[in-house]
Amino acid sequence: MKKVLVLGGSRYFGRGVVERLRDAGMDVTVLNRGSTPAPSGVAHLIADRDDEAGLKAALGSRSFDVVLDQVCYTPVQAEIARRVLRADRYVMTSTIEVYDQIRAETPMAESLLTPATAELPEYDYGEGKRQAEAVFARGDTPFVSVRVAHVLGGEDFTGRLRHYVERLDAGDAVDIHADPRPSTFIHAREIADFLTWATLADFTGPVNAGSHGELSALDLAAAISAEPRFRVVDRDASPFSFDRYAVLDTSRATGLGFSFSTTADWLGEAVEELRKA
Repeated sequence: MKKVLVLGGSRYFGRGVVERLRDAGMDVTVLNRGSTPAPSGVAHLIADRDDEAGLKAALGSRSFDVVLDQVCYTPVQAEIARRVLRADRYVMTSTIEVYDQIRAETPMAESLLTPATAELPEYDYGEGKRQAEAVFARGDTPFVSVRVAHVLGGEDFTGRLRHYVERLDAGDAVDIHADPRPSTFIHAREIADFLTWATLADFTGPVNAGSHGELSALDLAAAISAEPRFRVVDRDASPFSFDRYAVLDTSRATGLGFSFSTTADWLGEAVEELRKA
């Protein structure tokens, strides 16, 4: 039975991972700021990960077989975690957006991303994740970064797919680029399954996670409405309208033994979930 610490894990697919690890018989501890209780059968520590002294106090002498870090967004947070947490393996939930600066016309493999060597004073979500990955990769603890595709379905708090459903169901237009390019998506259930699998595995390094079947903004709209309306804009396009090819190569994960679904398996269900909510 592995001892697993989950940082975050209080909502959306993170909570699903915690429940899956518990149900697999792991000794699971959740650490968060206390706004949401941990699921039953799971130990709960309350601390702010940005408060290094408070984090040390909350953890005490505890050590873990694996840490699953759901909420690391900056290199500063990564450095604190490296100094404080004691684990035999560290898994960080990263994002497809670490590839934001890559320009490619074929699916993006993990090796395309150059590790960050400098910390910029200001960074967006993708750059913050990229730099956090680099901090952990420089450490001595075996490290995995799971580069997650755009997540749809379940109790999605981002509202991005809902934007399409509400506008198109009302007969309104969706704002898109002149040539919206495809990207990679995954259902909340499937990424919870993948993160559980990755946490209990023994490989290291970056790994892309996403369902088969790339989708563009046009494809998403067509899944929602038989006659979708669009408006071409130069900026502030709708979520998931991309002006670059942004598809993940998931062959590494497949080779390691994980079998992904295809987007056609679950996209219609995700749309109907929103309509019923």
